[in-house]
Amino acid sequence: MNQIIFVSDFFSEDLVGGAELTTDALIESSPFKVSKFRSKDLTVEDLVKNQSAHWIFGNWTQINFQLIPLIIANLNYSILEYDYKFCNYRSPDKHRVAENTECNCDQTDWGKFVAAFFLGAKTIWWMSEKQQEIYFDRFPDLQKMNRSSVLSSVFSESFWIQVQNLTQNPKERNGWAVLSSSSWIKGTEDALKWCEDNGKKVNLIENLSPEKTLELLSRSEGLVYLPKGGDTCPRIVIEAKLLGCELHLNDNVQHKDEEWFNQNDDFTTQAYLYAAREFFWNGIKEAIEWQPTISGYTTVRNCIEMEYPWEDTINSMLGFCDEVVVLDGGSTDGTWERLQKLASENSKIVAHQIVRDWNSKRFAIFDGQQKAEARKLCTKEFCWQMDSDEILPESDWNKVRSICKNLSPVVDLVSLPVVEYWGSKEKVRMDVTPWKWRLSRNRPYITHGLPKQFRRYDENGEMYAAQGSDGCNYIHSETLEEIPFVGFYTQDAHNVRIAALQGNTEALQSYENWFNQVVENIPSVRHFSWYDLERKIKTYKNYWQKHWESLYNIKQEDTAENNMFFDKPWAEVSDEEIKAMAKDLAEKTGGHVFHSKIDWNKPTPSLKID
Repeated sequence: MNQIIFVSDFFSEDLVGGAELTTDALIESSPFKVSKFRSKDLTVEDLVKNQSAHWIFGNWTQINFQLIPLIIANLNYSILEYDYKFCNYRSPDKHRVAENTECNCDQTDWGKFVAAFFLGAKTIWWMSEKQQEIYFDRFPDLQKMNRSSVLSSVFSESFWIQVQNLTQNPKERNGWAVLSSSSWIKGTEDALKWCEDNGKKVNLIENLSPEKTLELLSRSEGLVYLPKGGDTCPRIVIEAKLLGCELHLNDNVQHKDEEWFNQNDDFTTQAYLYAAREFFWNGIKEAIEWQPTISGYTTVRNCIEMEYPWEDTINSMLGFCDEVVVLDGGSTDGTWERLQKLASENSKIVAHQIVRDWNSKRFAIFDGQQKAEARKLCTKEFCWQMDSDEILPESDWNKVRSICKNLSPVVDLVSLPVVEYWGSKEKVRMDVTPWKWRLSRNRPYITHGLPKQFRRYDENGEMYAAQGSDGCNYIHSETLEEIPFVGFYTQDAHNVRIAALQGNTEALQSYENWFNQVVENIPSVRHFSWYDLERKIKTYKNYWQKHWESLYNIKQEDTAENNMFFDKPWAEVSDEEIKAMAKDLAEKTGGHVFHSKIDWNKPTPSLKID
């Protein structure tokens, strides 16, 4: 990427103001190729055409606001905040005076809209520490981003040359400079009154070019500047200080007490300001070149005995993760010993064991708790979760990193496609949900477990699940609410899938085409749970029925009615019968959810993935 696009309501050729001069100084010093768009002229076509660029938004109040969601979702961008966009008056102080009430715009739809825009930015650049503090106070999530920097006003190389010439050739000083402005916030009337009350001659700065303004300041004894509301980083105050003026300011000059400004050492102030351009562009360069780090995690227990492809799961994650956390639940079949050996051979593997009482009445709840414990061990910026019978093909590894790099900061969790094999790679199930929560940010409040609406307790106070959760949901560690997520699976796709399952052949072909396109473009995990049908049926016989009884606090006798595979109790089912059933399922149907007995006259259709 070597292109930067600045978006602003005005540039210096339209209007000469502090924001425009700062933007000019940054553009002039850019190490990248720069283009400019006036916000009112920006279109969807512009966004699409320049999607690979890094965008920088300054003042953008004239933008078509319908573009903002597209920008958040599709662009890499930074924000230069010159004032307070969340406020309808762009100033909480002006809001208070105009409405005779405190500004609560941050609680309105507009304020939340602006917050979403800021949260989507790769970096945010503030004009003062006080401005940043006000934003953080109203929008605490911005502080969690850890992508903010205080920049201050920025000055061009020609400015520094002129300041040097003026200070090296001093002129007699007379009078106090006052900025003439019709803007309420600039406080011109108060400054004039102060001069009158103190017997000061006024040097009015009115309709002067930036160069003439500097000349006037160099001839003035001082500058009086008394804004009526918070002025984030008024450059005229900085210019006056650099040119040796006395300053009479009020507390609404928000940068006046910052360390770089509030001292008698002019060299420190100059050095800080001169370095601002390089500081900004180093930050933008870092944002452009940033590569995400990923922790993969999975849980295992007796995977050798269960014939899970767990080593392939680990090797798959090693291909695109910076570390792979594997948590063993107390294996007794050699899985733990094998895992320890793998970890000794590869430093990226973090092997850990938490032994639980798997004979406990509520052992099924441990699945979510084990995932939560594995996640706690993850140290990277993103987390990727896979079960020990899942594999991500090598062709999709770079796609995961691409999603991480371009994911909006407002998104914590992403669901991605699952290719669920049925008996072989020739058949892919479509009767089960084709997605799973997969990729997430490594936020401390994200964990696994039962959402609060699914939590139930038995007579002994032990927790179990209501129908609707498998106990492994992504939840907020404090509120127990489910973590919101984004995904690829739309309502339209769902409707077509349901129609295909009901026998609509056109819908089946349409859904298959759509799903193939999804798998081609989005990282898609291959799930081998139903690949070996004989093995799967045996786990139903020996394990899964007990698991569901534990999880949902139910009890089912081993009867023919309760066996959804065979018309006889599991105790009477032989291995030969299981082998024959597996063969029939693979050949005669494309999947089945065994909440009910299978109807062989209405076989479930399946998909073929290229």
